[in-house]
Amino acid sequence: MRSPKVTWWPGSVTTSGGLHLHHLVWGIVLLMLTGFLGFVTRPVSPWTEILAALFGVGAGLTLDEFALWIHLRDVYWAEEGRSSLDAVIVAALIGGLIVLGIAPFDLHNGTSSVDTLVLSVTVDILLASITIFKGKLFLGLLGVFVPPVSLVGAVRLAAPDSAWARRFYPPDGHKLERSRARFARVRARRRRLADAVAGAPGTRVAAGLEAPVALEAPVGLKAPAPDGLPGHAGDDE
Repeated sequence: MRSPKVTWWPGSVTTSGGLHLHHLVWGIVLLMLTGFLGFVTRPVSPWTEILAALFGVGAGLTLDEFALWIHLRDVYWAEEGRSSLDAVIVAALIGGLIVLGIAPFDLHNGTSSVDTLVLSVTVDILLASITIFKGKLFLGLLGVFVPPVSLVGAVRLAAPDSAWARRFYPPDGHKLERSRARFARVRARRRRLADAVAGAPGTRVAAGLEAPVALEAPVGLKAPAPDGLPGHAGDDE
């Protein structure tokens, strides 16, 4: 939407009074409508599949603006808007694993004793909790489904700004220095990947201010103006 190279791409949906309708609105309406029809009509195939697909579309439109839920203002193209990408990744991760038949605490054979089940669930939750405590949310969530993943996250260095690092890494210690160096590289790689997927942020939200403040736009793009001002590209269909 922000690129002058694709001027044919449709713009934002606005009312006659200039009110910008984010696609979060359409997602919520679609979720409510399909959920209501699913309960009331008790559909059979193929309507069950159609309603399920529309429900998924509504969930996608809503999650894509997850950052607006948190900040209650238009931060879609801002640095703060990156939480929307995180929410979509988490939802896709959990939903994808379940669709593939990988359930949390799944022991696969179905014949395990109660003692084995309790031990497995306890170890799984413990490893996932340690991984999340070390500042690795995605690995921790994935580890609930695939315990070896959280085992790797639990034994490796914690993120420098995590609760684990604040508790166990001395401020002038070697571990904290190694953690900062390692996660600087990790976050740089994640930043490049996020920019490629979601586009580089063009605004930031200044502390204590509601309106976004324009930053230097990426090459070939025009930085959006604050919501309500001329030049605001928006983020919708």
